[in-house]
Amino acid sequence: MRATSEYQCTMNDFDIYRSTLTGHCYRMLGSITDAEDAVQETMLRAWKARERFDGRSAVPTWLHRIATNVCLDALADRAPRVMPTDEGPRGSLTSELRKQPRTHWLEPIPDLASMPADSDPHEDAVMRESIRLAFVAALQHLPPRQRAALLLTQVLNWSAAEVAESLDMSTAAVNSALQRARATLAERRAAEQLDRIVALSSGSAAATQALSAEQRQLVDQFTDAFTAYDVPRLTTLLREDATLCMPPFDLWLEGHADISSWMLGPGAGCRGSKLVPTWASGAPAFAQYRDGGATPWALIVLELDGDRIKGLTYFLDVETLFPRFGLPMRLD
Repeated sequence: MRATSEYQCTMNDFDIYRSTLTGHCYRMLGSITDAEDAVQETMLRAWKARERFDGRSAVPTWLHRIATNVCLDALADRAPRVMPTDEGPRGSLTSELRKQPRTHWLEPIPDLASMPADSDPHEDAVMRESIRLAFVAALQHLPPRQRAALLLTQVLNWSAAEVAESLDMSTAAVNSALQRARATLAERRAAEQLDRIVALSSGSAAATQALSAEQRQLVDQFTDAFTAYDVPRLTTLLREDATLCMPPFDLWLEGHADISSWMLGPGAGCRGSKLVPTWASGAPAFAQYRDGGATPWALIVLELDGDRIKGLTYFLDVETLFPRFGLPMRLD
């Protein structure tokens, strides 16, 4: 590396890392809107500090250090974003529909926003696994510095010493934080997914396609059943303990009986909807339009488990999400 006086950063040096920084900030903050703001602040801080960058660390490492501290600043005075399934016991058809503000809920992220165009299959697999809704939701239950330490070591493959320097902690404190973070993720049933991410990040696990042939068929079957609004057929695609939730409402449902009763009752207005496929948070998703395509209604994210659907999340904040996913506000 060149000496400080000779090393010159340009904005293009920073911008090529925008997608990976967005993914990192999303995992920290649980929101695509907050992640975009954090990346903008990161770029601004990096540009102002470019004269002091001496090239001793790689540019992406330096930028991720700045981004992590931007996120820690942002998390200092706010509650973590959550999913409805974190809020309380499951509901029923008679439960009251209560809204929470948009900033209360975890948001999905477009896959392309967190995956560099020149990434290899292993990088794609790590990014895809580490932005899944269930994993990011579990991360939000960690204190911010534990969250940062876990992500920097387990997703980005930093050493404990590098993390200690970035977070102004001792190496022993970082290792202790990692132990506590792993214990919390185990309680949130996310330890197995973390192990998968670590294995992929280290290259000890083979990168696979986003969906198996069986799962591609499952997604096609879901599309056909939902478009026809054949609720009995759609229900057969769900696990017995599948969940359905609809942020910004805190209601969530579990099981075939309640989900099908909801879809045939309060949710019957979705009959005749049109679906546009996309990808969100490492999972197949659909933009849903009602009234023949005139009314944008929801971004539906599927959580798959083998050959069945484990979760259906209808994100109803289309004004915020559709533009970020490049989705039109109506279908012509």
